[in-house]
Amino acid sequence: MSMNDKTELTPQTNPAGQPPGTPVPGQQPGTEPQKKEDPKKKGIVDAIQQLGQTNIPQMQSNVHCLSVIGQVEGHLVMPAQNKTTKYEHVIPQIVAAEQNPNIEGVVIILNTVGGDVEAGLAIAEMISSMSKPTVSLVLGGGHSIGVPIAVSADMSFIAETATMTIHPVRLTGMVVGVPQTFEYMEKMQDRVIRFVAQHSNISEEQFRELMFRTGELARDIGTNVIGSDAVNYGLIDRVGGLGDALAELNRRIELNRQGGVVQ
Repeated sequence: MSMNDKTELTPQTNPAGQPPGTPVPGQQPGTEPQKKEDPKKKGIVDAIQQLGQTNIPQMQSNVHCLSVIGQVEGHLVMPAQNKTTKYEHVIPQIVAAEQNPNIEGVVIILNTVGGDVEAGLAIAEMISSMSKPTVSLVLGGGHSIGVPIAVSADMSFIAETATMTIHPVRLTGMVVGVPQTFEYMEKMQDRVIRFVAQHSNISEEQFRELMFRTGELARDIGTNVIGSDAVNYGLIDRVGGLGDALAELNRRIELNRQGGVVQ
């Protein structure tokens, strides 16, 4: 082979046009170029971390699920380790559900220890004043200010093993030892009692009796009602679970479509 027939060998280059071994701008020496993360894969990883499942059911629903979980947080921020339902998150959800024409009903799921009285009453008042059918379901517990939220729906259900604690209003923080403090607490209590009596089948007298009962709670006065007891007192409408609550809500939605009177 003659000198003229020699083939010129061209060294391979990396994507930046540099000889092999030359780092790409922005890349640390000795490292591989970073690959773009697949959005689908990232979504699956996020779902596993947050929900413990690999896929999230995608379905267009005409029912909005509103959950009241943990402690109802009001004007004061709870410690980071507390599970909370923030009223500034819940109230816009209720407004959006009322305005959205695709939402025909709301199911409220409760597993709460109670919390801020005014925040709880605000949520309860908004639910009770909705024009769309609402159904509530108490699972685990619907204690303290969770009681008005539970009874604020058009129809309320409670699981057989769920409990509801009824007790007087408490104050936290600095308490001024004057008669006005007692009057303020009494007025706040009256607001809770009046609301519960108006939105359930229990009388104000019966609810007060449960609220101030002694000897039942170890560290407080009040009453703990379980499942069917809440129904027998007239506090909750029926004993049932998720299927019962959704069946009732769908029945009310269908009657609402037909312009009928919901019984």
